[in-house]
Amino acid sequence: MDEKLLECQGLPCPQPVLKAKRCLEADAPARIVVLVDNDPARENVSRFLTGKGYTISAERRGNDWAVVGVAAQDDAATSVEQECPVCQVMTDEELQSFSARTVVFITSSSLGVGDDELGSKLMLNFLSTLPELGSSLWRLVLVNGGVKLACDGNPCLGKIQELAAAGVGVLVCGTCLDHFDLLAQKKIGETTNMLDVVTSLQLATKVINV
Repeated sequence: MDEKLLECQGLPCPQPVLKAKRCLEADAPARIVVLVDNDPARENVSRFLTGKGYTISAERRGNDWAVVGVAAQDDAATSVEQECPVCQVMTDEELQSFSARTVVFITSSSLGVGDDELGSKLMLNFLSTLPELGSSLWRLVLVNGGVKLACDGNPCLGKIQELAAAGVGVLVCGTCLDHFDLLAQKKIGETTNMLDVVTSLQLATKVINV
């Protein structure tokens, strides 16, 4: 069986996913093993390979994770045009059905500067008001301190859950969660990487920076 081994330990986000993507585009292996050394990378690579038609398993190898992907069919990874779920890219048909795609890019757990308590209240009000954007509201992207909004105990968590239930995508930076030691506390959204973030901003017709 054609197999490719990618040693991605120590690589920053989103390099493990990018290396896997390039490997599939160049070689379309029947089996691929990606070695990573943290949970966000394991989750991101697993999601990417799953979306490319691979059956995934993950196993511990010392301090590392081995993400093993086996192609479900011979041509599972041959189509470069197939949409990449790790990037959350919409299909051409879906893109045509939306005239506006607003991304809200949130980098902090509070809104504005000057008083954190006030900023937290303002963030809650801001999230409560986002549904007024209607169907154009496409995705929330949470990075840096913004990832705290998606975690257990944050007053804004319920509002983000309501937005997600209404069909709004929620992407939560895995590197940021890991930095704040919040991976286990995340309650909503997909743990994501910078490739997801960049692609979301590229596809958006409007970006609201918070």
